[in-house]
This record gives sequence, C-alpha cells and structure tokens, in this order.
Amino acid sequence: MGRFKTPLRYPGGKQRLSPFIQELLEVNEIDGNYLEPYAGGAGIAMELLLSKKVKKVHLNDSDKGVYAFWYSVINHTEALCSKILSASMTIEEWKKRREILKNNIEVDLLELGFTTFFLNRCNRSGVLKGGVIGGIGQLGDYKMDARFNRNELISRIESIAMFGNQIFVTNMDAESYIGNYLPNIDQNSLIYLDPPYYNKASGLYLNSYKNSDHARIAKIIQNDITHSWILSYDGVPEILNLYEERRHFLYDLQYSAQTVKKGKEVFIFDDEIELPKSCSLNHVNEGLKLISG
Repeated sequence: MGRFKTPLRYPGGKQRLSPFIQELLEVNEIDGNYLEPYAGGAGIAMELLLSKKVKKVHLNDSDKGVYAFWYSVINHTEALCSKILSASMTIEEWKKRREILKNNIEVDLLELGFTTFFLNRCNRSGVLKGGVIGGIGQLGDYKMDARFNRNELISRIESIAMFGNQIFVTNMDAESYIGNYLPNIDQNSLIYLDPPYYNKASGLYLNSYKNSDHARIAKIIQNDITHSWILSYDGVPEILNLYEERRHFLYDLQYSAQTVKKGKEVFIFDDEIELPKSCSLNHVNEGLKLISG
C-alpha cells in the first residue's frame, strides 16, 4: 500500500482498509465513482484515486473546517503549501488557531482550511478538540512539530492536487448528502460511510452524533441509498442492532486517541453488493455469512 497519501491524521484512520475496499471494487466491477459522505482524512479515497483504482472521488464533510481544508488543497494549492512552509511552531500560534475553531471566528476558506490542518497535525492523535502534542509547556518527549514534517506534507498535498479535476468536495450533513447529492451520481459507484463512533464520539469529533442520530441515519442509509454501499462503525451492540438484517463482520482496528487502543469495528454491507471470496482484512465471522447474503 505504501506510505499514507492523506495529509490529515484521524483517530481510527482508515487507509489501512484500502486493500479490502479495492477487493470490493474489483469483484463488483466498479471503477467510476468513490464517495465518502463522512470524508474526514479521506485516507482510502486518496489511496484509490492516486493508484487510479477509481476515476472520481467525492468527499463530503459536515465540518466546515474539514471541507475548507480539502477545498484549499484543490483550489488554493500553492497558497496552502506556502502557509505550511512558513507556519510558526509556537504555542501562541496554536492558541490563535484553536480560538478560530473554538469560537467560529469568521475567516476565509483558505485560512480555515489551514487552521484545521495545523491543529490536526499539532494536536494529540489529530483530534481537533484535543490538546497540543507536548502540552502547553512543551515539556514532553514529543513537541508540537513532531507530526509536522513540512516537506512530506506539502508533497502529499501537491500529489493530490494533480488529480484536482477528479475530486469533488461538498459541505453537507450526511442526511442531505444522501437525499440530494447521491441521486445525481451514476450507478458505477461505491459509497463508503464512516459515521462518528458510537462510543466516545464527543471527545473525538467537533460534530458527533446522539443515539437518535445514529438510529435516524441507519434508516436513511438502508432505505434511501440505491448505489452499492458499505459502512464501518465501532462494533458495539447498539450499532449491530440497528443493522441486524444486513450482512456484516467484525474486525480489529488499532487506533490512537491519547493512547494506542485496539477496538472491534464492524463492516456492514448493502444487500446487493458482492463480497470477495477471500478477504485481506483479518475479521471475525461469527455466525455471519460473508460470501453469500
């Protein structure tokens, strides 16, 4: 799979799932559109696009800061890279950036996109609501620039920007995206949904879901999406119950949020999608039909 393609860090970053997604694309003969209604770091999308497994990727995020970052990657590449190159690695700068997000200070999309990127790279585990690496006193073993390799990050952004005319970025809530955006996309497409975690979501995301939100979006996904879709979640009983009629399997995903943890996650599949005969993803298939529906 090679090095990461996305410039953003995310708890439970999904790029390591790319080989499995590629297997799904191949067995279902999909090579057109790949869509993420909850794009976040878009690790899989960038892997698929840059390796030319799909022709177009559609990135949506309800968080305006995340949208602003991806918009800037495509539309303000040089200016964004210039900001990264000259970024001040000081606590004063970090506090300034934190205030912009915390208080929704009005700035243009480039400034908001860079601010989101700066905090994502300087905060522990990439959590926008989290604390700075090394603490305010910068006394830890790692300082705030530990994940801010300017040249490497600029290289990733420039590589992505070369495919800019194949990337479509939107800032909608997932419900509106499913109802208003997806119907305009042809069927040679795969929708990958990665909603906020059910557990501990409020500590990881600026936009998290309540229990009622998880239940409502579950109905919309299962009733309204006509394309091939797959869904990943933390593998807790509450989520499994919402999708109890769908094929699914559990797998281990190591992620980092303050400390490195290993959690069970679940992949859930629409009824029509064909699953590969063998799976590159190490999964637990307890009483579940992976191959046939």
